[in-house]
Amino acid sequence: MLHHLWKYTYNTSKALPLEQLTRWGLHNATVVRNASTPELYEIAAMDPFSPDPDTRQGSISSTGAMVAYSGRRTGRSPKDKRIVLDEQTEQEIWWGDVNIPIPKKSHNLLEQIALQFLNTRPRLFVVDGYAGWDLHSRLKIRVFCTRAYHALFMQNMLIKPTNEELKRDFSDDVDFHIFNAGPMSAPKLVEGVGSDTCVSVNLTDKKMVILGTQYAGEMKKGVFGVTHYMLPKQGILTLHSSANEGVNGDVTLLFGLSGTGKTTLSADPKRKLIGDDEHGWSDQGIFNIEGGCYAKCVDLTYEKEPEIYNAVKFGAVLENVEFINKESRVVDYHNISITENTRVSYPLDFIPGAKNPAVGNHPKNILFLTCDAYGVLPPVSLLTPEQAMYHFISGYTAKVAGTEMGVKEPVATFSACFGEAFLPLHPTLYATMLAAKMKEHGTKCWLINTGWSGGKYGIGKRMSLKNTRSIIDAIHSGELANGEFDNFEVFNLQIPKRATGVPDQMLHPKNTWTNKTEFDKTLRNLGEKFKKNFQKYQSKASEEVINAGPKI
Repeated sequence: MLHHLWKYTYNTSKALPLEQLTRWGLHNATVVRNASTPELYEIAAMDPFSPDPDTRQGSISSTGAMVAYSGRRTGRSPKDKRIVLDEQTEQEIWWGDVNIPIPKKSHNLLEQIALQFLNTRPRLFVVDGYAGWDLHSRLKIRVFCTRAYHALFMQNMLIKPTNEELKRDFSDDVDFHIFNAGPMSAPKLVEGVGSDTCVSVNLTDKKMVILGTQYAGEMKKGVFGVTHYMLPKQGILTLHSSANEGVNGDVTLLFGLSGTGKTTLSADPKRKLIGDDEHGWSDQGIFNIEGGCYAKCVDLTYEKEPEIYNAVKFGAVLENVEFINKESRVVDYHNISITENTRVSYPLDFIPGAKNPAVGNHPKNILFLTCDAYGVLPPVSLLTPEQAMYHFISGYTAKVAGTEMGVKEPVATFSACFGEAFLPLHPTLYATMLAAKMKEHGTKCWLINTGWSGGKYGIGKRMSLKNTRSIIDAIHSGELANGEFDNFEVFNLQIPKRATGVPDQMLHPKNTWTNKTEFDKTLRNLGEKFKKNFQKYQSKASEEVINAGPKI
């Protein structure tokens, strides 16, 4: 009976113009727009309406973070993502396993189902914010959702407008709408829908519908996918990378798949963080697309990642974590009983020294991080613009597979542009833009192996963090660019002859192997894996880029 006794009053100065609701057929009695963090905490704590019987009620951690649960979906559902196939997108989109088409009539039906669900809820949250810190190109995003957790999450991840900007930029139409009806299942009988989860994007009409998943990351990456489609049309390269800045204003971009050390290496106490995940490169320089960070929490400790650990406070959203005990509300970051993909979302300014506004100069250096578990790639090598395109399109790392007969073997993993799942356009488009900007601004590109040395996984040893940091310091100081290089066979890479703080013999990986014949064989095998993977991109790649790959 609590819902009959308690009425929530929100800030009427932020009230959404009525026509912005009625145009979609929305008529909720209570609309909460860009609420303050305390207001969203109060709603989350006191709201008697359970959004989903399968979803646990949230709480507050001992450090003040909102703790929320996303139900049975605890990660993105890439196989359930759809893009509307129409006259505009038919020739533009990189169709295939990443971008699966859905008829417009099906999307329209899903949209109506989502809107009907939103209308049944006792409260509708509206989040208005920007995607992109660049004032000339930022996108105005509007999110409709039914959970306070989702509202706070997106207020963290989008760039929050001032009250003046809210009135000026969001009183009329916006650049993109998200209708998050995640607690409502998608109907499997609709053409193009493959399960009870569907994330459907209409790029022409600039709308996204979420059904069947309450995982907040779908909204974040949905916005990223939209920027990957819209911003390149303005000449802006969108990048799945982190970025930081030195005391002299020199910017470095860091790319890397899971396990490469990107998060750890981006957090450099000598440099300011511009952003940890999504960036744009315009004619003015680098800018963060987001207003916050979405970090992994598994095994989080103060000793390993003090900045992230300290960011778990009032205003942050912890997702799918367990407590050491319910009374203390102390989070058990080692507990993965719900999922290994435990996460925390927090505003960018929770990180000490983060740049605000989150913009920087044209990058001086680009770092492609790879964890080569085969142990044959150099700790660092300099790439030509053509090689940068090749390795950018490849997006290589290696992961350790499961155990078979007591032997663990590395498995090569490739993800185009180090973020294939988020690319609506062909990878060669982004790679061509990258090479052009590198040439225009004299940007150096380096391939850095944070994986194994002296042998593959199980024989050699993992590169030490100390050595990798010394290499990156030598890049930032200009020592490596101004030094001498040796050629690295098969991949034709340029290896520095020396780097302060790193033993010279380590810089050429063959020197660290006892069995030289086995090294040559393993190197050739890895080169073959690269060539095989690149075949699916060759039709749209230039001869120069194709020839920048390994020579077997």
